[in-house]
Amino acid sequence: MVRKKILLVDDSETSLLMSRMILSKANYDILVAKDGADGLERAVAERPDLVLLDVVMPKMNGFEACTAMRARRETETIPIIMVTTRGEGTSVETGFKAGATDYITKPVNGLELLTKVRNILGD
Repeated sequence: MVRKKILLVDDSETSLLMSRMILSKANYDILVAKDGADGLERAVAERPDLVLLDVVMPKMNGFEACTAMRARRETETIPIIMVTTRGEGTSVETGFKAGATDYITKPVNGLELLTKVRNILGD
């Protein structure tokens, strides 16, 4: 069976560690990018099955990265879950307008994240 790939895009080592710990309970290949620009490049090159995308990052924020992924043929259909501290209504709305599939706020509830990931990936 081919393992599904999840791209984690976050500039926080702590957030990356937490997401890895949560997702380690499932059998996924984890890819990492440290900012939105790197995340876009990795998404185009690797074609992950899912992207977990922070908002507040250097070089390109998550909203910009999400919009850019939706504009590229290679990444336009990849599900994207925004995972961010930005929980206010305007940010959630901006995330969905940018093309996010779902939106989760930090601190992340591990069960919630794993459930959303499994639902999106059909596991």
